[in-house]
Amino acid sequence: MIKNFLMNLLLSGIWVALTGSLFYTNFLFGFMLGFFVLWIMNRNETDQRYFYRVPKVISFIFYFLYQLIKSNIQVAFDVITPRYFFTPGIVKYPMNARTDFEINLLTTMISLTPGTLIIDISEDKKTIYIHVMYLTTPEAFVRETKTGLERRLLEILR
Repeated sequence: MIKNFLMNLLLSGIWVALTGSLFYTNFLFGFMLGFFVLWIMNRNETDQRYFYRVPKVISFIFYFLYQLIKSNIQVAFDVITPRYFFTPGIVKYPMNARTDFEINLLTTMISLTPGTLIIDISEDKKTIYIHVMYLTTPEAFVRETKTGLERRLLEILR
């Protein structure tokens, strides 16, 4: 998998050198072109993880940016208006993440979103406690986070 990623970077670098245009859009186009070329060349190999993970990583980036912008607008609206709309609460969130790396990445992504803050992780590393600024119901928050952020993150890591 790392071999394919490095080869993809090399192909995108070659594309940039051949075109003589050092812009990030040209590099991204070369990366997509290299991804397509590698996919065509490696269709018969058994290890196809790289070709499944790259689209999932791109999808996760767009999903996280959408969540980030949505929560920033919600917090900014609450700050600008004279009336406060927040309904704070603490949620006990059961995790599917098991390794320290998965837990660390999940808690970091949750904390990066405005309006949420990780308070504590249980001793058995199966539950995290999250302070949520705009909490409608704890069940809805857990369901949205499990089916959204955690599922997409674990699909990339596993």
